[in-house]
Amino acid sequence: MSISFHDPRGASRVTAVPYTCKTALTGTPTIGLLANNFPDSEAFLDAVQRALSGALPAARFARYLKPSASVPATAQLVEQIAAECDALVTAYGH
Repeated sequence: MSISFHDPRGASRVTAVPYTCKTALTGTPTIGLLANNFPDSEAFLDAVQRALSGALPAARFARYLKPSASVPATAQLVEQIAAECDALVTAYGH
């Protein structure tokens, strides 16, 4: 008897492009943490904040929460984050 597994993922139609965006975090950077409102997205960002705090002890953190996981962040929220933060980490949860 043999067992075989089927991978249900199809081939991607989109070519993978390496992500090269970066920012220099000097002085006292403010890092935004945006939860998407899925269960545990905020808990995940708690862990991200603890890890980043160890690597960047001078950093400050600003927390943001989308009103719903199914809609994009509003233009107003994006503008607020851009005005207040030097970098942003977004999170999905489940």
